Amino acid sequence: MKSRLCSGAFALLLAFAIWLPLLHLLFRPQSKDLGLENGVSLIADQLAAHHLQIWTNPDLRKRELAQMRQLNPEWDFMSRTFLVLALANIALRDESRMAQCLETIDLVIENTLLIEQEDGFRDFLLGYGYADNWKVKPPRSIFVDGEISLMIGARRMVSDRADYHKLMVERIGIMVAQMKLSPVLSAESYPDECWVFCNTIALAAIRLGDVLDNSDHSEFLREWVQTARIHLVEPESGLLISAYAVDGTPLPHGPGPEGTSIWVACHMLQIVDDAFAQDQYQRAKAQLGRSLLGFGYSREWPNNVEGMMDIDSGPIVPLMEASASASGLAFLGAAGFRDSTYLTQLMTSLNAAGFPVRKNGTLRYQASNPVGDAVLLYALVQGPLWEKAK
Repeated sequence: MKSRLCSGAFALLLAFAIWLPLLHLLFRPQSKDLGLENGVSLIADQLAAHHLQIWTNPDLRKRELAQMRQLNPEWDFMSRTFLVLALANIALRDESRMAQCLETIDLVIENTLLIEQEDGFRDFLLGYGYADNWKVKPPRSIFVDGEISLMIGARRMVSDRADYHKLMVERIGIMVAQMKLSPVLSAESYPDECWVFCNTIALAAIRLGDVLDNSDHSEFLREWVQTARIHLVEPESGLLISAYAVDGTPLPHGPGPEGTSIWVACHMLQIVDDAFAQDQYQRAKAQLGRSLLGFGYSREWPNNVEGMMDIDSGPIVPLMEASASASGLAFLGAAGFRDSTYLTQLMTSLNAAGFPVRKNGTLRYQASNPVGDAVLLYALVQGPLWEKAK
């Protein structure tokens, strides 16, 4: 009896040992789903359809954006940015969809500018953005200025508009002036709080402005990278830190590299200084990128950095130290650097744990929200816009 039980237990363990390493094959995507080829994949098409549905249905848009703003107004704002970037790339990938994409892009931009005009830039910030201890006066947020400039720039790269030209030139002029007031060439996202996430987005917008308007900020962009290498890189990991004061002092809530910042920074820097971007991506991949039995994910912090879970990192899975937020943004790094191996592993995890919901030709992920889905959509269609900007 005991021998039969032992034999049965051993057989189960053996079957489990054989089956477990093969589990990821059930969720592994096809190469055509990764967005590394021409055209728009079915997954990207369905994700785009969901976002287009939100923005073309006023009641649905009001409900969806209100839900996000209740949790974090930044998410509403960022979902707009990544959607515009995605639609610009879709328009460049498929000319037959250009009119629809441009119409939605204009709707997003005009709605965003209207909110900024009526309620002020702080409406897109967390509560502490209303404090009066901004170092640079009058206060502005590079988070808001940078992403609005990038949205307008992306739209103009597809098809220019004269009225957007003036808006972009003026905003870039303000951004550069404010960044130059800092010894580390970085402007505030919040009072005396600079984020590499936001400042690298601003740099990408400045680069698009140079391409579009024959302006030349190349010296400023070079100086930013040189300054960052000296003052904004954590020595042991060699990665850009996340948050710092206007004078460059690392801040307690972001003193080291974070996955939720570095993956986006890598991608934005591709059109600013590709060699530096490549270096940062490879370091981030080595220190934050992980895979287990074919399932990919990202940590929020390198081994040498002690971090604290917050609204940006999202929940951290114990032992693995996987961050859902960092893993989502890692899609953008992997896709931008055409890292098909890591991108496949990340997509495998998403297929297994993202709980996709398909309805009437649309796709969303229950484990995500509109900003997460917008980041994923952008990752799966990125490429053409940056190619035009290089």
